[in-house]
Amino acid sequence: MIRSAVNATALVIQERRSDPLEHVDYRLAETPEAKDEIYRLRYRAYLREGAILPSQSERVTDRYDDLPNNFIFGIHLRGELLSSIRVSVLAGEWRGSPSSEMFTDMLHPELDRGKIIIDPTRFVADPDKARLFPELPYVTVRLGYVACAHFNADIGLANVRPEHRAFYRKVFLQEPWGEPRLYPGLIKPVGLMAAKYPDIKERVFQRFPYMRSSAFERRMLFERSGKPFLIPNRVSAGHPASIVRS
Repeated sequence: MIRSAVNATALVIQERRSDPLEHVDYRLAETPEAKDEIYRLRYRAYLREGAILPSQSERVTDRYDDLPNNFIFGIHLRGELLSSIRVSVLAGEWRGSPSSEMFTDMLHPELDRGKIIIDPTRFVADPDKARLFPELPYVTVRLGYVACAHFNADIGLANVRPEHRAFYRKVFLQEPWGEPRLYPGLIKPVGLMAAKYPDIKERVFQRFPYMRSSAFERRMLFERSGKPFLIPNRVSAGHPASIVRS
């Protein structure tokens, strides 16, 4: 057993020297079964870090999970679910996300000005497997950058606990926008970090080239059953103004 763990770790270290995305598979959760697996992963991760209290359901979900402007992803490594993140697209009347609810005073004025905001939340990692893949946090939050590029976003957010703010400031060039507040269901407060995506993207891409994405990858990730989610009254490269379709 020890030898297997060492071999697995050595393999991961070897992968770090090449392409962190080589064996990673992003899967958009569309079926009840796929979503349930992620809800159970959330519960295990949150419980381990003391962010929630035990519950009989052993699942963590909320009303945003089923909104059309929210995308739930599972990040798999060699077929195993290692982490998950939910990406919310905020624009116009589509304002359903945890950050939009917690920091209404800061985000709604931006939406009133026509800004498009990407709000990644519910970032969780398997507490027993994540340590074997050190790049997992970067590979997971990468989906926020993919979404920013796909939807031609103005602002990218991060909803993080106070002890993680320095990491997001240093690595992803985000600045604090809101002091920590308590979200219903969590017992630890989270604060809002944000960056203007057009201003920082190239600097992030230079440091982490694998944060880039192709138009093909973006379409494959953000199309549900072949139907694109389009921003109303917003024209961008490859994304004509249209109504939002779930």
